[in-house]
Amino acid sequence: MIEISHLTKRFGGVTAVDDVSFTVPPGTVTGFLGPNGAGKSTTMRIIMGLERADTGTATVLGKPLREHPAPLLSVGALLDARSLNPARTARASLRVLADTHGLPARRVDEVLDLTGLTEVAGQRAGRYSLGMGQRLGIAAALLGDPRVLVLDEPVNGLDPEGVTWVRQLCRNLAADGRTVLISSHLMSEMAQTADRLVVIGRGRVLADRTLEEFIADVGDDHVRVAAADPHRLGVHLVDAGAAVDPGPEGSLVVRGVDADTVGRVALASGVALTHLSQVRPSLEDAYLRLTAQEVQYHSGGVGEVPPGAPGSALPSEQPAPALLTEPGATGQSRPIQPNETTPEARS
Repeated sequence: MIEISHLTKRFGGVTAVDDVSFTVPPGTVTGFLGPNGAGKSTTMRIIMGLERADTGTATVLGKPLREHPAPLLSVGALLDARSLNPARTARASLRVLADTHGLPARRVDEVLDLTGLTEVAGQRAGRYSLGMGQRLGIAAALLGDPRVLVLDEPVNGLDPEGVTWVRQLCRNLAADGRTVLISSHLMSEMAQTADRLVVIGRGRVLADRTLEEFIADVGDDHVRVAAADPHRLGVHLVDAGAAVDPGPEGSLVVRGVDADTVGRVALASGVALTHLSQVRPSLEDAYLRLTAQEVQYHSGGVGEVPPGAPGSALPSEQPAPALLTEPGATGQSRPIQPNETTPEARS
């Protein structure tokens, strides 16, 4: 288990982490999300003892990581896959780590095999591609067979097979009762991997709940409908307790009722429908809605309307059955700590 309590960290006049508290329980994969600069990397570095908090505590298995006699046996971390010595071979890098923690040489071979690096273990790490470097970083994190894993962007640079492998690895580790904290900007992948989500923005916790709860509570679940007489239909829908907003191309965006109810109201009011769909929010939709005001580095150009907002593009549409479209239907002390990042990599 990882426990974060009232954690605050400042760099000069910038508060990177602002009174953050959350728990990462064993037996689950916890997704750690937030825009660039939100404080994710700083929080993870504090967990790993690579930064000292100004106030608050971060404990792993009940105590700060610096108090663990052999950190690699308690928690494995991937914070920067390129931190391993590029002049050493992959096998030599892992053997150095293993020696500092009293691990047998066979464990090195085991993690090389697990991560698919056996055939290239004799190559220097500096010659590895980005994806191979990620696999080597994961191998280092798994070397001590730890009960806790902290992984920052583990699928960065991996091909589809590698992404699927990391997803299943995290799920298997959690099923084995281990604690897994994983940070990623790939929402589609996080949606298939995480059980819980902790979302931070500008150093503050914005959400801490299960994946399903997050999407249901934050996402914009609504109905898109187009009709021969949208004004009359809108009036009847408001009378039925719905909230109605204008949508693209003359359609209506309806909230507070489902597509079946919209179809029934249309039938009762004698309005013919030309389109009816239930728009189910994705994790990406919900995340963008929650963090819209927390992004520090905005890209210019198109896309100024937040997803799911009235008049915006409506992703994840699920067309209703055809019959519904017609009227009448419904910092620790350690020998060596792998995967450290430089201060410039903090977020």
